[in-house]
Amino acid sequence: MTIHTISTVHTTSAAAGTTAADATATTAWEELVTTALLGTDRRTPPPGAAVPGRDAPAALLDAAARQTVRRRAGLLPARAAARPEPTPHDPRPPLPAAARRRLAQLLAGRSPSPAAGGRRGTAPDLTELLPQWLGAANRHRFQAPPALLPALLDAARARTDLRPQALAFAGPRGLWLARFNPDWRFALRGASGGTALPDPGDAAAVRQLWDEGLFAERVGLLTAVRAHDPGAALALLAATWPTERAEDRLMFLDSLRTGLSGADEPFLEQALSDRSRNVRATAAELLSALPGSALAARMAARATTCVSLDRSGRAAGGERICVEAPHECDADMQRDGVSPRPPAGRGERSWWLGQLVESAPLHAWQHRFGGRTPQEIVALPVGDDWKDELHAAWCRAAVRQRDAAWSRALLGAPSTPPATGPGTSSLAERAKLLATLEDGERAEWVAAFIAAHGLSEAFQLLGVCTVPWAETLGRAVIDALDIARDAGSYPWSFSGVMGLAERCLDPGEADRLEILTATPDEQEDASPGAGGYWSEAFQRLVGTLRLRAAMLAELSDAPAPAAGRAGSSGPSGG
Repeated sequence: MTIHTISTVHTTSAAAGTTAADATATTAWEELVTTALLGTDRRTPPPGAAVPGRDAPAALLDAAARQTVRRRAGLLPARAAARPEPTPHDPRPPLPAAARRRLAQLLAGRSPSPAAGGRRGTAPDLTELLPQWLGAANRHRFQAPPALLPALLDAARARTDLRPQALAFAGPRGLWLARFNPDWRFALRGASGGTALPDPGDAAAVRQLWDEGLFAERVGLLTAVRAHDPGAALALLAATWPTERAEDRLMFLDSLRTGLSGADEPFLEQALSDRSRNVRATAAELLSALPGSALAARMAARATTCVSLDRSGRAAGGERICVEAPHECDADMQRDGVSPRPPAGRGERSWWLGQLVESAPLHAWQHRFGGRTPQEIVALPVGDDWKDELHAAWCRAAVRQRDAAWSRALLGAPSTPPATGPGTSSLAERAKLLATLEDGERAEWVAAFIAAHGLSEAFQLLGVCTVPWAETLGRAVIDALDIARDAGSYPWSFSGVMGLAERCLDPGEADRLEILTATPDEQEDASPGAGGYWSEAFQRLVGTLRLRAAMLAELSDAPAPAAGRAGSSGPSGG
C-alpha cells in the first residue's frame, strides 16, 4: 500500500459498513498517511481505521476516502478575486492558416525514439525545427495564435534555447498569460512583465516607466532604448545609477554592449570604481573592447613592457618574442579589471599576463614589433614556452575587439592541422575567431577545413556559420558525408553533423541530394548493414529539407509587414 493509492482513492465507503463512522471522524489524516507509507503489515492502523472482519489495507482505504470527503466538505469558499485586466493588443498580423497548423504540429511533435541498433528512421525531428520556425515567424512579424500560447510557453519552459524567440513570438499576450501560471515565471524575469513598452522616442513615457517600472520592465526598456538611441539609453542609466542595487547595475551595464562606442567611455571609467567587483570587471571588459579608450592605453603600456622582441639572434634569422610576466598585481591593475587570484591549477604570473594581453588593443603589437603584420607577429617564435599563453590571450583580444585581421592570422590556413597551427588548437576558440569574419569568408574557411580534415573536428566550427549554409560549405559537408558512407562506417559517428545539415543546409538542395537516399551496394569491408543506415539518414535529411521549405512557404502565404530576411549565425536560423 502506498501514499499514491490514498491520494487517488474515491469515496468507496458506501461498500463498507458504517459501524466505525463515528470513530473515523477523529482519525487524523497524518496518521492515515503514515500508516500508508509504512504499510499495514508494519504499523497498526489508527483507531477508527481498523474494522473487525475487514482486510486492513481495504479498511485503511475506506477510512482515507471518508476523511477525504470530510476535508473537502470543510473547506470554506474563498473570496472572489479581482477580474484580471483584458489582454493587451497585439498589432501584428495573424498567422496564415497553414502556418498555424504547422506550429500546432511542431509544438505537439516529439523526437523520434531510436530503434534497435541506434536507427532513427526517416522521419524529420520536429522538435529541432521549432527554433527555426519561430525565427522565420518573427522575421515576418506575425502574432502568436492565442490558443497555442500555453503550449508555446510550455515548450519555452522546457527548452531555454527557445526562450528568446518564443517570447518574442508570444508578444504582449504571452507575457500577460504568463502571470497566471507559476511554471511560466521565466517569461517575466527578462521581459517587460506583460506591459507594452513605450515608443523609445517618447522621452516622457520612457522616463516614467524607467522611474516607476519593475526591474524586468526597466531591463526591457533600456534594451529597446539602447537599440534606438544609444546616447539616450546611457543618459537614462546615468540618471539613476547611484541609487541602483549592485545586481541591477550589473544587468543594466551589460546592456551597453549593444552600440558600444567611445561615447560610453566616461561612464564606464566611473564604473571602474564601483562598489561591486562584478560591475568593475564588466566595465573593464567593455572598455577593453574600445581600442581607443584610456583603459586600453593603460593595458597596452603594461602588456608591452612584458612582451618584447629579442633581436640577439637577428644575424642568424633567429628573432623571437621574449616574455617577462608581471611579478605583482598592484591596486591600479586591479582597478582596471585584473583579477589577482588565479583559478585552480593556474600560476599567478601567467594569469596576470593573460589578462593584460587580452585587454590591450591589438594595434599596439604592430607598433611594438616594428610594423609587422598580424601574420608575421603570430609566426614569430616565442621563448620559454610562453607561446600558448600569449597566443591564447591574443585570440581572446581578437574576439573581444572583433578584429578580423588578427583572427585570420591566429586561425592560419584551414589546411593546417589544428595541433600545429598558429593561435590555438582549441576548436571552441577557433569558432569564436571565425565569428569575427564576414559570413562568406567564414563559410569558405570552414569548407576548406572540412575538405582537408574531414568532419570529425568540424562540428563546433559549423555551429557559427550563417544559416542557410553557403553553397560551397553545404557541398563540402555533403561530400564529406558521402566519403564517410563509401568508407563503410556507420553514420552514427556523424549524427551531430547530420543533424546540423538537416537544420542548416539550404532547403533548395533537397532535389540534388535525392540520389544519396538509395541504398548502396554492400562493400566487402563495410560494416554490416551500414548502407541501409546511411540510406535512412539521407532520406531523413532530404525529408527535413523539404519540410523546412514547406514551412517557409506557409509563412509567406499571406502578406506581412516588410522585414529583413537576412541569414543568421548558428543552427537556429531559417
